[in-house]
Amino acid sequence: MYTLLVIVHVIVSIAMILVILLQTGKGSDIGAVFGGGSSQTLFGSTGPTSFLSKLTAGAAILFMITSLFLAYFSGSGSPGSIMRGGSPVTTSPGPAPAPAPAAPPAGTPAAPSAK
Repeated sequence: MYTLLVIVHVIVSIAMILVILLQTGKGSDIGAVFGGGSSQTLFGSTGPTSFLSKLTAGAAILFMITSLFLAYFSGSGSPGSIMRGGSPVTTSPGPAPAPAPAAPPAGTPAAPSAK
């Protein structure tokens, strides 16, 4: 179910991007003066504005619904650890203490100390 929802969400996202890019901007009227092709309409005499705006609204609604369901399903996971069967990790509050210098073996002379 989750995988199907992710696939639908990606398809709706791509469709919404394409539909938004197909829409004409507010400055498209000046392009029609120079032969912008307003007489050759693809979507009928009313133009693509009403069809594309309805398609954009539908894609946006589907995008929001799939987003809500994906958020709901991703939050319902178990709050347990990702480590299965592992021992818990303990952290120390500070840096580890430096190891003490090793004592020389018995019977060897000690190094002279510098004064």
